[in-house]
Amino acid sequence: MIAQALKPLRAVAWYIGELMGDHDYQKYCEHLRIHHPGEPIPTEREYWRRRHCEAEANPQSRCC
Repeated sequence: MIAQALKPLRAVAWYIGELMGDHDYQKYCEHLRIHHPGEPIPTEREYWRRRHCEAEANPQSRCC
């Protein structure tokens, strides 16, 4: 019964996490492992730093 009550909350939490990019680093690491197995995997800090620098250097339309 509790599991059924929590199901919509988990769905909302997943949606917000996807919208905010919470899982982007994990997806990027998985992409590197599959498509570029010889490439070194950056730390999460390096990943976000590079991502924000690229966004600043190449501005595109976004919501915020």
